Amino acid sequence: MSVAISTYGGIVQAINVPDRDGEIADVALGFANLDGYLANNSSSPGPSGTTYFGAIVGRYANRIANGSFALDGHTYTLPRNNDPNTLHGGPNAWSTKVWRPTPGNGPEGPSLALTYNDPAGANGFPGTITAKVVYSLLSSNALRIDYSASTDAPTVLALTNHTYFNLAGEGSGSALGHELMIDAEGYTPINSNLIPSGQVTPVAGTPLDFRTPKPIGRDVDDADPQIALARGFDHNFVINRPGAGLTLAARAFDPASGRVLTVWTTEPGVQLYSSNFLRGDLAGKSGRAYDARSAFALETQHFPNSPNEPSFPSTVLRPGETLHSTTIYQFSVAHSGEDAFATLEGGLEPPG
Repeated sequence: MSVAISTYGGIVQAINVPDRDGEIADVALGFANLDGYLANNSSSPGPSGTTYFGAIVGRYANRIANGSFALDGHTYTLPRNNDPNTLHGGPNAWSTKVWRPTPGNGPEGPSLALTYNDPAGANGFPGTITAKVVYSLLSSNALRIDYSASTDAPTVLALTNHTYFNLAGEGSGSALGHELMIDAEGYTPINSNLIPSGQVTPVAGTPLDFRTPKPIGRDVDDADPQIALARGFDHNFVINRPGAGLTLAARAFDPASGRVLTVWTTEPGVQLYSSNFLRGDLAGKSGRAYDARSAFALETQHFPNSPNEPSFPSTVLRPGETLHSTTIYQFSVAHSGEDAFATLEGGLEPPG
């Protein structure tokens, strides 16, 4: 397999992996050149909005309600780019910055370290952040992402990568036939602004139950109010975590190609997004339009709106502390869904 990464936004521009017959396809949605990403990040990029294809998302992944939060007795006001919320750090956030690259090569394979300094007050957030994201292509056919960051003043910080996957190949059509397992007993239900209520609700008996593998499309248009609010899946799942360190979050399988994606993370949550807001107005690398449900994202993360929810895992970062987070996207092949998910029953160890 091979991976292409841009210093603009730290974007994972391509992930080329073989299918069960050895045929290579790019399984990450995106554009063929920088102009496509620049246009998609403009103030009026079209009905599909800013997609964040493949980008590093910061300072705060997902949504902060009403564009504000309080920390140490001070209220901070942020620009609202997803009215009434601040989404993915606000406008012109980390997904639009040029990161400083340092290529490397280790025993497990090649790597690319990207660094960026975000000044205090950027989009209203306190503290100057020194951030580093290291992409490593492991010999076990896995893309490892290591995040680290420090601050000179108390702040909130939550990072993720926003790659959209279609394991049949980008631009190949609907991803609703992909089978998906998410190792989560609970999720954080949302309101009409897609903000969590602050509670964790069992997935059992709901269309958000992916504990047993099922096609993404089976319940994507269910009448359940949670599905209607998000126009599909756009929900944070609380990963079953046996302890600290990397743990299994999800596994996806494409029956047509046989490609399998396994997600490992140190994060407490993962956001399943079924690309509900793509509208066919964007042409990808293949020249084919990206329609709604033509991909899915599995964004490992702290929970949305955590700065305003004391019961959620904290995203506060203080001077002298360092944020550390790792996510691994591992690729393999299987002949059937039964084969793809059978190994989960015996327990797995993360690669690398």
